[in-house]
Amino acid sequence: MTDTQDIESWLKEHKITEVECLVPDMTGNARGKFIPAKKFLKEDSRLPEGILAQTVTGEYSDDFWELLDTIDGDMLLEPDAKTKRLVPWANESTGQIIHDCFTKDGKPHPFSSRNVLKRVLALYEKDGLKPIIAPEMEFYLVEKNPNPGLPLKPPIGRSGRPETARQSYSIDAANEFEPFVEGMYGYCEAMNLDIDTLIHESGAAQLEVNFIHGEPLDLADQVFTFKRTVREAALQEDIYATFMAKPMADEPGSATHIHQSILDATTGANIFTNEKGEYSEAFFHYLGGLQKYTPFVMSLYAPNVNSYRRFTREVSAPINLHWGYDNRTTGLRVPDAGPKNYRIENRFPGADINPYLAIAATLACGYLGMKNKIQPSAAFEGNAYEEDIDVPRTLEEALRGLQENQEIIDIFGEKFIQLYTSIKLVEFEEFNRVISSWEREHLLLNV
Repeated sequence: MTDTQDIESWLKEHKITEVECLVPDMTGNARGKFIPAKKFLKEDSRLPEGILAQTVTGEYSDDFWELLDTIDGDMLLEPDAKTKRLVPWANESTGQIIHDCFTKDGKPHPFSSRNVLKRVLALYEKDGLKPIIAPEMEFYLVEKNPNPGLPLKPPIGRSGRPETARQSYSIDAANEFEPFVEGMYGYCEAMNLDIDTLIHESGAAQLEVNFIHGEPLDLADQVFTFKRTVREAALQEDIYATFMAKPMADEPGSATHIHQSILDATTGANIFTNEKGEYSEAFFHYLGGLQKYTPFVMSLYAPNVNSYRRFTREVSAPINLHWGYDNRTTGLRVPDAGPKNYRIENRFPGADINPYLAIAATLACGYLGMKNKIQPSAAFEGNAYEEDIDVPRTLEEALRGLQENQEIIDIFGEKFIQLYTSIKLVEFEEFNRVISSWEREHLLLNV
């Protein structure tokens, strides 16, 4: 059955009347349009190229016109049948399908973040390898906050009281938001999202959902869909769900931890283990690549000005490039597991990532490590939070790093790196024009 036949059968089976034609933008949000189901299969879908070049505020960089070499013309869209899902919160029978973007001459669009991930996966496929990942998504529930000038607050739970103390892994604290949790799981089941466990994290009304391990493109699609799904489920309970990396000053940040291993595509064997059941050379080279190249891709793990508020000693986010065995204070953790499940957990990415770009970045770092046979440092055994901070502290600093390594530039594409950097610099400069309450409080009459 062709993809077109598959989609047509699905539309008929579920009596779908409308299709959400979705494209992930540079931020990782859904852009697209609604198309009547009867029209969806009869006409080619197109969208302006400019949606791939917008900032989080909807602005454009000066490089937009130069790099697209157009007056914001159309790009061609091709639906990926594997991404078709029902939209459970819609008032009528609605489906959603993620689309791939192509230039007018039929080539994968270089500014599509989904295509960027495909480029990285093609490198593995060429070498007979198959990456496997498992994301862990943290997020906060907060009271509705229509006034951005006011701080966020935890919502009132079913007890009638907001959380005020650390409740990490508390069953009762998670049950405070049982209506939201049930609604979220219902939506995720309807959308065939492979979510596994849910826990209450250490922040007030902070939750974490783990995904079952699988192929990177499929999991990136699921994370892209999941973030939108969680926000919709929260709105049903008259609250917000936020994936900001650091939404509240006195609470821990939110991360997207990415577990990763590499299989031999022919045998299915985990190449991170050798014949003796020990960690293999490929494992250490992959780990060495994560250590060496992480500083260059940090802006893909921490893509927003708010992202860098995570990286302080006071919260549970990595602040340096150490790795360790089952050590959650390090940015690169090797979980305690048997040889078949040897893997590495990358703890640098925030909850605010574009999943396609963050997954592409971590796989690219590991790939270069194996290619260049990079050896990691010795495993760190202490508390890495007590060591020096050597990760970038601002978006501007991280963006400089993205342009400093030619191997990373070659994998992602020089024009993509230029566009991404210019978009994020526009966001940084917009943010820099905002005078904070701290400045008014401490500098107004004291300097």
